[in-house]
Amino acid sequence: MLRRISITVLILAGALTIARADVYRWVDDKGETHYSDQWVPGSEVVKTAGKHASSFESPTPTPQKSLVAANEHAAQQVAEQENSRAVQQDVARTRDTQCKAATARYTQAVQARRVYKTGTDGERTFMTDEETDAYREQARKDVQSACGSVPQIDFNAPIEPKPIPEPKVNPADATSE
Repeated sequence: MLRRISITVLILAGALTIARADVYRWVDDKGETHYSDQWVPGSEVVKTAGKHASSFESPTPTPQKSLVAANEHAAQQVAEQENSRAVQQDVARTRDTQCKAATARYTQAVQARRVYKTGTDGERTFMTDEETDAYREQARKDVQSACGSVPQIDFNAPIEPKPIPEPKVNPADATSE
């Protein structure tokens, strides 16, 4: 009998803990919205675990209860400020990463004589002059939106050579039967 009561109490305590958890919402790269009780970089709090009013409390607050409520309110404000600061830092890091990637793409597009697309089979297809101009213009717009301004490019600066990756070879195709 005592064992059943203790198991029941543990289950109820676990259920109440889960029911009072914070809920976070974020949108992934594909534009899908996700919800979780775990904080993910870039997520925002949708529901915060708050203390539920008890039916056993007296209608007139005592000084001790109001002090506890003030402390809880202050702690909640501090937690919200820390969460807000963490979200702002995450947004700044994400924006910086996007700016660097867009700037690198734009710089490569402007400095390259010919621009190519890589097909699904890994084969390069060079763009026409019109396609190249459109690609460069889109890269410039991406830098403008990600960074706020387009960097000045020094065309007289030496270009650092980048290593050419090894082609992907299927071992089954490479062996003769």
